[in-house]
Formats: sequence, C-alpha cells, structure tokens
Amino acid sequence: MKKVALFVDVQNVYYTTRQRYHSNFDYNRFWQQATHGCEIVTAIAYAIDRGDKKQQEFQNILRAIGFEVKLKPFIQRSDGSAKGDWDVGITIDAMDYGPQADVVVLVSGDGDFDLLVNNLKNEKGKQVQVYGVPDLTAVSLINAASEYIPIEGPLLLGH
Repeated sequence: MKKVALFVDVQNVYYTTRQRYHSNFDYNRFWQQATHGCEIVTAIAYAIDRGDKKQQEFQNILRAIGFEVKLKPFIQRSDGSAKGDWDVGITIDAMDYGPQADVVVLVSGDGDFDLLVNNLKNEKGKQVQVYGVPDLTAVSLINAASEYIPIEGPLLLGH
C-alpha cells in the first residue's frame, strides 16, 4: 500500500477555481481520488483565518474529511493590501513529511513551489502529484511534477 502525504494551499485553490470556473473545489472528491488505496501519512490544509463564521464552518468540514487545518491570521497592511501566504509553512511540512511518503500531493498552482517539487522528486526520489487549475497553474510547477492533475469537471462542486 502506497503512503501518501497531502498538502493543500486553500487560498490558491479557492481563488483559481473561482476565477476559472465560478465554482469551488470538491474536497471530498479530491480526498477520495488522492487517497484511494493509500495509507495517509499526513493531510494538511493551509488557510487564512479571518475569523468569520462561514470560514470556520468550512474549516470544520475540512477537519471532518480528514485534514489537519493550519491557520494564519489575515493581515491587512496599512496600504490596503493583504498578506497571508503559507508557502514557507507548506514547504517545511512537505520536507518533514515527504520522506515518510511514497507520493506527495500538492494542491496549488503557485510557481514558487517548483523548487520544492523538484527537490522532493529529484533529491528525495518521491512521486509528486500537483493538482492545479489549467491556465492558472505555473508552467514551471507543471513541468516539475511527476504528474499534473488538472482541477476541472469532477473535482468541482456541482459537476
């Protein structure tokens, strides 16, 4: 039985599926697909905490599916821009848990992760699956992955 480690960039998948499809990612379907016949080493969803009730309900749904939910506070800068990214946290966890897994699954289209994916694949010998929205996933990340799985059709709610 293969061992799998899942890392989900919640903000990235939320905004890219909304932009491309005006829909949401189906976390239940993803879980079934990514973990089928596998032993789960870890499954972490990384999100920004704005403290609103709807977000907390969503985070509880993720926990019920099987994810550990890691939260960072939403930071509003004085210039009106916002900060809240988990790139470093995801990278550290993937480097910590990746060696225990046969397959590392990253859900993000962020090209900053191409270095991580290359390292896990080439230096650690892991199969790395990247799930991302077509046209909104960095080409460098797609090229780094062992397998790129487009988020479309059945991985969207209501499809």
